Amino acid sequence: MAHQAPTKLDINTSYTMNSGYKIPALGYGVYQTPAAECEEVVLHAFKTGYRHVDSARMYRNEQPCADAIRASGLRREDVFFTSKVPPKSMSYEAAKKAIESSFAQTGLDYIDLYLIHAPYGGKEGRCGAWRALAEAQRAGKIRSIGVSNYGVHHLDELEEYIRNSGVGGTLDVGQWEIHPWLPRNDIVEWARRRNVVVEAYCPIVRGERADEPVLQALSKKHRKTWAQVLIRWSLQKGYVPLPKSVTPTRIEQNADVFDFELDEDDMKSLDMPNSYEPCAWDPTTSHE
Repeated sequence: MAHQAPTKLDINTSYTMNSGYKIPALGYGVYQTPAAECEEVVLHAFKTGYRHVDSARMYRNEQPCADAIRASGLRREDVFFTSKVPPKSMSYEAAKKAIESSFAQTGLDYIDLYLIHAPYGGKEGRCGAWRALAEAQRAGKIRSIGVSNYGVHHLDELEEYIRNSGVGGTLDVGQWEIHPWLPRNDIVEWARRRNVVVEAYCPIVRGERADEPVLQALSKKHRKTWAQVLIRWSLQKGYVPLPKSVTPTRIEQNADVFDFELDEDDMKSLDMPNSYEPCAWDPTTSHE
């Protein structure tokens, strides 16, 4: 299957997407990060070694992320930046405007990845938003495109639209809440059969599982925090986890996951294939 983790992972590990571009295997999420402190924490993430920032129009912090990219001294091509079409912009024209607004606010020459944030707006809205992304990808403004929070039925609809409409666009990335208590094996299997990179948000379950005996045992065994165990699980699954924090020490801890490995028994202890316990919203179930 595509995107099984390589045997040796480090902070520079990346995967090649269907677009031909590379995506770093560890991302830094800025959901709910206030714009006023966003530049500072993103800069700290860069100093820690992250090269991948996951933002969105809805987060209202694209501009400070871009400011951090410029202030970092890093080459633009060495930083991977993501934004997303807001759920309220689900039509061709509205998605096009959202994309234009991202460029106006960030001042970036190109955006590495742009996703549809959620499968709302009905079939026409979803397909229209995809068309806007596909056009921006063809124009070279957006290098890779994809979806977030799509259920298998949404993915099937999109695949059929790409096949029959002539609008094109490569489905490069899918982003979902994924962790041992929400493994989404059906969605992951769909994505992997098509070489679609799977990004995992809420990889540390918003701290809600910190006291789980299985995590406490693995934490003790490996002398790592429960959060580091969960991020490592995600990486070893071949996913691209997007941990978020505004606390400098936690930003560092979340990246300090490359000096230990979960063995086969450890991974089995975190295998809960029938678990379905989201800690965030779940648009995958939407049938609008």
